[in-house]
Amino acid sequence: MKQLIKIIIVLLFIIPLTLRMSTTSSSQSGMFNMSYLFFGTTSSYLTQVERTKGSLHVVSPNYFDITTDGQLEVTWRLQSSFIDQMHNKGIKVVPFLANHWDATAGINGLSNRDKLARDVANAIEKYKLDGVNVDIEGVGHAYRDAHTDFIRLLRQYVPNNKEVSVAVAANPNGWKTGWHGFYDYNALGSYADYLMIMAYDESWESPDSPIGPVSSLSFFERSIQYAINQGVPKDRIVAGLPFYGRMWKLDGPTLEGKQITGKGLSSTHVKPLVDKYNGKIRFDEKTQSSYATFTIPSGQNSFVGSTNLTAGEYVIWFENENSIKAKLRQPKKYGIKGTGSWALTHETPDTWDYYSSWLNSTYFKDVPTNYWAFEHIDFVSQKMWMNGRSSTIFAPENYLTRAQATGVLMRALGQDNLKPSEYKFNDLNGHWARDHIEVARERGYLKGKAPERFDPEAPLTREQLASILYNIFDYPVNTSAGSQYKDISSDNWSYEAVLALTQQGVLKGFEDGRFRPDSYSTRTHMAKIMHLMSNDFEEQQVQ
Repeated sequence: MKQLIKIIIVLLFIIPLTLRMSTTSSSQSGMFNMSYLFFGTTSSYLTQVERTKGSLHVVSPNYFDITTDGQLEVTWRLQSSFIDQMHNKGIKVVPFLANHWDATAGINGLSNRDKLARDVANAIEKYKLDGVNVDIEGVGHAYRDAHTDFIRLLRQYVPNNKEVSVAVAANPNGWKTGWHGFYDYNALGSYADYLMIMAYDESWESPDSPIGPVSSLSFFERSIQYAINQGVPKDRIVAGLPFYGRMWKLDGPTLEGKQITGKGLSSTHVKPLVDKYNGKIRFDEKTQSSYATFTIPSGQNSFVGSTNLTAGEYVIWFENENSIKAKLRQPKKYGIKGTGSWALTHETPDTWDYYSSWLNSTYFKDVPTNYWAFEHIDFVSQKMWMNGRSSTIFAPENYLTRAQATGVLMRALGQDNLKPSEYKFNDLNGHWARDHIEVARERGYLKGKAPERFDPEAPLTREQLASILYNIFDYPVNTSAGSQYKDISSDNWSYEAVLALTQQGVLKGFEDGRFRPDSYSTRTHMAKIMHLMSNDFEEQQVQ
């Protein structure tokens, strides 16, 4: 009888846990992904979600606000038709509960936390919602325990088959005070289904803000590491990405006297401004972040929202494909639940071409994990030395052009932002790799097919690649041993280069004993070489 009672007690304990665990699993496959809905009209919400191409498990609209006196307000944005549409798509609707940085509202809500929690739970049931994402920001560390207790109450009142999640400030430096100290990661992790780390706003809108990334890769990773070190279970950690950038005017206020110091703007605004004013977009390897620079000439202006950008110099730090892909590798690396993002409409449309596949470690559709060169391609892709032919296609067997090879090498050498002292090749006007090629020529890495002709789109031969690498690294070569290849002799112009690279273990011939110097190099061939030589390239970067 006692044994039967024990079994019943164990089952009573396990069943609620099982119900709760079911809320963290998705009807869709792959790592978890959610995003916030805040911008645009409610009539655009369905379109915003459909643009994600099935990448979302949860959408979190702004349906719940905390009023100044600490009460729940169900916002005008809530529409039952949208909730039904999401459910029909297998997407959960988990509205976020926000004080919108109103400290008074946040504090009063926490003082009224029992009633607020009950009201939220009732609203979830009434509107057939799937839970709540608590997003209280801008409240000081003195209210830390009250915040934790509010989450405890929500978990108590919200059914176990509904989600209770918490948006928490990124804390890569372990701050104990201020609004960062408001979030008790360890305690919150024991009540919430997951913590959505707002791993952004490394820079912010203020004259005191540094000019720099919204979320560097180091900031992003250290934010995840802090949560793990605080004892939050990995399957309850969601890392949030920004879909926006921040802009600075570098030469003082606008003609209207407005200081622009870290103004937030949608990533979709960046390219139009760069194109209009012939600006530049660059990728900072150290922070794994992108930035754009442009100058508005005297007498011209542009509007971003209601802000009038007048003549002057501007810089925007923002997220693009390269920086987002670098972040999407981290959930697998740390074994966490997945990602979130702020917020839909800020991302460029092409984001969803690759987001889900990269989050789930399928980086290129044409390079499966059992492909013989997967590790080589994965390595050079992580290093961002080689890009795909598109966001999801690598084209491993395609021939490598002379321009493409030069671009890869200059990125690996950390010399891709350099400018040549003069331009010699007439067939490079307007070409994307013009600066790369001309700098490589000046440094003695390569030559043209003629003094004024480079032929950038011609395929790169195996011996041409050997010659370029030999010029860069000046490897020692033992010519007394002779050539091991039937088709390479001392008469070949590339003789020493091929021998040197072979003796270094970088290049190999074919089974028939030939090197095939005139054969074209493939993208896979290049990826393998770059991986094998990675230490040499990184040492060369220091010089």
